[in-house]
Amino acid sequence: MHSYSLAALCPAVAEARTPTPYSHRTLRPAPQPALRPGGSGHGLALSFTLPGDVRSAFVGRTAVSAALEANGLAPYVWPATHAVAELVAVTARMSPGRELYVSLRHRDDAVRLLVWDQHPRHGDRDLATLCETRRRRALWLLAAVVDDWGGEWGACEAEPSQRGTKSWVVLPR
Repeated sequence: MHSYSLAALCPAVAEARTPTPYSHRTLRPAPQPALRPGGSGHGLALSFTLPGDVRSAFVGRTAVSAALEANGLAPYVWPATHAVAELVAVTARMSPGRELYVSLRHRDDAVRLLVWDQHPRHGDRDLATLCETRRRRALWLLAAVVDDWGGEWGACEAEPSQRGTKSWVVLPR
């Protein structure tokens, strides 16, 4: 069996955190989105917070899949679940131990996915560039899936009132 380090991707994180096992008692079911009559999927809005742990990718995939299927958006399940899993796994490694916020929306005939992590912008320009480069390289599979679907993705600094980075994906119909 191969082992690998779950150390943070960010070069500025001083210590690698050892993952703590999930207890089945600490997990709560993902909130169920309201199903609109006819299951048209218009107006899908689901938001939830996950622990900053790579294992949270499974919870994100499960919640996104259930929400899309419950809202009549099954064709989006494959790319959206891959996207959320990649974003959660990578953002968890950027900010180990810090909570991640996930938002899923269906508007204007497109699924919009946002993952916000609490990784702050670096003051040192070289360190900021290195950190951003590592994030983008780690998201190579996300880039391939989104490109194959004809969508867009990116990452940007969060609003001034918030700290961290927002990574987003838009998947058109």
